[in-house]
Amino acid sequence: MNEIKVFSPASIANLSCGYDILGACLDGIGDEITVRKTKNKELKITKIFGQKLSKNIKKNVAGVSANAFLKDIKVDCGFEIEIKKGIKPGSGIGSSAASAAGSVFAINELIGKPLSNKDLIKYAAEGEKAACGSAISDNVAAVLLGGFTFVREKNDIIKLNSPIGLAFTILHPQIEVKTSDSRALIKKIVSLEMMVKQSANLGAFVSGLYTEDYELIGRSMKDLVIEPFRSILIPKFKQIKSASINTGAIGCGISGSGPSVFALSKGLTTAKNVENAMKKIYDNLDLDYDVHVSRVNDKGIKIIKTL
Repeated sequence: MNEIKVFSPASIANLSCGYDILGACLDGIGDEITVRKTKNKELKITKIFGQKLSKNIKKNVAGVSANAFLKDIKVDCGFEIEIKKGIKPGSGIGSSAASAAGSVFAINELIGKPLSNKDLIKYAAEGEKAACGSAISDNVAAVLLGGFTFVREKNDIIKLNSPIGLAFTILHPQIEVKTSDSRALIKKIVSLEMMVKQSANLGAFVSGLYTEDYELIGRSMKDLVIEPFRSILIPKFKQIKSASINTGAIGCGISGSGPSVFALSKGLTTAKNVENAMKKIYDNLDLDYDVHVSRVNDKGIKIIKTL
């Protein structure tokens, strides 16, 4: 194998109750990453489609993660990377994670798969560090493992159960919120009472996934710490959340650092009804937006073709 093209999907981080801990992999939207071996022993990003991004491997997250990987895995060739962006940077649905995870996954496959997808998470997180200043793993873990994922600590990632009936509706306002800026809004100190309540929600959410208790999952999706500050950056956030719940969603919150908003529903029919409710609100704004409906992608990143 000398060339590979992979589909690296979008993802949702935090899921309201698990800041920097929980992630979920989406279906149908993502980046396409093509990597080919070269005789010249260097790493290059040769083409980027869909977005204006740097080809500098020290600045582009796909190059940063690949470079980190290649420092530990010695190979007798170089690599060229092409990126077709399907996720807009700053959208809150894992744009940087898709590119960072896609490059290391593709290179790993080309050289005979010496590492597991779980082992690749730490390298993909280096790309995230370049994007937002912190090597967070919630999005990249979801991309590489699929389904719902739990980051206990940096190198201890757990794939959780993914109830088959769950579906996401994601509203993406066409504004950019940089992860680094969004993280700067968050208070550095949280009260003991707040920590206890948020920990209870996180534990109950994970329990709900395994028991497939949709009502418990919904009751647990409360963000007492982050959402009150980040929501001010998102037009009509309160109305979107209220309309989603009233239409049948079991929960609704900010996707990652925003500005995307996600609603979680039981079944695609409800998720599509929520989509219509979201559109009614945003159709009255002078603002472009996209809406996606997606099942939980339990497989994660996948190979499109090889040569």
